[in-house]
Amino acid sequence: MKAMLSPSWELSTEHARSHGQPVLVKRSTKEVFGPGDMVRVYPAWGFLPAVQAVARLATLKRLDADDTALVARFVGSLSRR
Repeated sequence: MKAMLSPSWELSTEHARSHGQPVLVKRSTKEVFGPGDMVRVYPAWGFLPAVQAVARLATLKRLDADDTALVARFVGSLSRR
């Protein structure tokens, strides 16, 4: 499953490194980030944990129910560790 969060970023459970769990993928480089990884989504946002970046990106786009559920899995995964 994939959720397009922006033209540059997606959440995916299909990436080889995801092992069935959602990961944040930079589409141009295929670089993968887990919830606790530091990421710079946009220069103006600076570096922040991927979990915060995904939560913020999700507010900027209208997501369907499946995409919203994938975001919730990613955002909630850090608190379950």
